[in-house]
Amino acid sequence: MSNAILADATAPVPELAARVARTGSSPVRDILALTARPEVISFAGGLPAPELFDTEGIAAAFRQVLSEEPRRALQYSTSEGDPGLRAAVAARTTARGLPTDADDLLVTTGSQQGLSLLATALLEPGDAVLVEDPCYLAALQIFSLAGARVVPVPTDDEGLDPAALDEIAAREKPKLLYVIPTFQNPTGRTLSAERRAAVAEVAARRGLWIAEDDPYGELRFGGEPQRWIASFPGAEDRTALLGSFSKVMAPGLRLGTLRAPAALRRAATIAKQAADLHTSTVDQAAAARYLAVSDLDAHLARVRGAYLERRNALVDGLSAALPEGSRWNRPAGGMFVWATLPAGYDATALLPEAVRRDVAYVPGAPFYAGAPDPAAVRLSFVTHSPEEIREGLDRLAKALEKAR
Repeated sequence: MSNAILADATAPVPELAARVARTGSSPVRDILALTARPEVISFAGGLPAPELFDTEGIAAAFRQVLSEEPRRALQYSTSEGDPGLRAAVAARTTARGLPTDADDLLVTTGSQQGLSLLATALLEPGDAVLVEDPCYLAALQIFSLAGARVVPVPTDDEGLDPAALDEIAAREKPKLLYVIPTFQNPTGRTLSAERRAAVAEVAARRGLWIAEDDPYGELRFGGEPQRWIASFPGAEDRTALLGSFSKVMAPGLRLGTLRAPAALRRAATIAKQAADLHTSTVDQAAAARYLAVSDLDAHLARVRGAYLERRNALVDGLSAALPEGSRWNRPAGGMFVWATLPAGYDATALLPEAVRRDVAYVPGAPFYAGAPDPAAVRLSFVTHSPEEIREGLDRLAKALEKAR
């Protein structure tokens, strides 16, 4: 066949799936790529401080499992996850007030995968999912890829509004509520016990699942710990609890857990088999060994102490860095401060000037499933030292000066 005939006979390749076209790239990941230069002081990414990683303890755990049981550590494994790791996580979860057995848990490739597995197991195209507004960006991506109809629930300075949740649930008939009740991403807010109880009651009365995401709960450096929503009456049989090692050990391990009622957990396990068979065997074995021989609580105490200093450096410097009339919170843990510039400011439009001055933040607008607030800003305080934070705030003040 001649080239001319072949050219005439060639049809274009099919288009990409509509779900990909409607789901944009994460602005946070895009900003991280833009600010990867070492001279940039970035308040943009929720990146744990690398100098605080217990590199020696983690390296020792890998050496031990590879020297003592290399055939198991390097082999295929079960989809449910390493029994030792699940037992260790179950013990820690029980100690924090939620009785849990190893068999209640599925190990995931980061808690991000856990949320994807829940979307696969629960959602049909067109199903309604309720989210806090603003909401964790990657969750919005996951629900978009699942073809769900994302419905925002209003929040205030105390987090999700239970009365609004009840009204919207009655109207929209959702299948799932997604919530980060402790040190929420992006706002750093924490739901009170009263609001948690109300969320559980609404979920039980309106008949919906709860995906309770808790990547930051162990990063508390002030106030009293709150019970998981999963422990409140009405929520026990309808809550999937997502846990993560990214913020307490190291994000590069890509390890998380999913605690869910049996039927949902089995469905998520089938979804995981189709996604990746199982999470890295050697990473799970090393994490299990680390938990067995190292003092994670002592490590977390050091991390919390450092993060407290960094939060103070950021929050205490905002009055000089942000325009008069700005508002911000003072979270008792986690990684993020939520700030709002005065009316008329556009954080997205101001970002290029900030980057030119070697400082970065994340505009708040992309976190909204509903009408965005262009003046909102998410600031992470964990990645840089207090001295670097103060320098970054000085640069930010100069960048924002042009807009005043």
